[in-house]
Amino acid sequence: MNKRLATPLFVLAGVATFGLAACSSDSDSTATTKPSATNQVVGPVMADVTTVDGTTVEVALTRTLVISAAEPTKWTATVADPTILTFTAGTSDGSATFNPGFTPLKAGSTEVTMTDGATTVTFTVTVTA
Repeated sequence: MNKRLATPLFVLAGVATFGLAACSSDSDSTATTKPSATNQVVGPVMADVTTVDGTTVEVALTRTLVISAAEPTKWTATVADPTILTFTAGTSDGSATFNPGFTPLKAGSTEVTMTDGATTVTFTVTVTA
């Protein structure tokens, strides 16, 4: 192909492509969808380590339980029935700190004991279906 002809064709193709994109309306390229119950995010159930001792916390099977604490990485937990609930320790990656939490596995009730080495709290978690 002739070099003098190739450059104008390339430029013309680019202008045509840009021109067609610029002429399209936003309504043509954007689909409108209604939110459904299946795509909505449900937040965790929150409890504070300073007030949870001796209480019963209810959490749905589809949610998590997060325990807020001043020093979240120090807390450990023992779950009396680990078939109902699992524990995830608090962590820190240097830029963010995450509180300890629990993930429900099945409906039921179990006792939880948490400690940071100096303080111990015991509470009941009831998981509902």
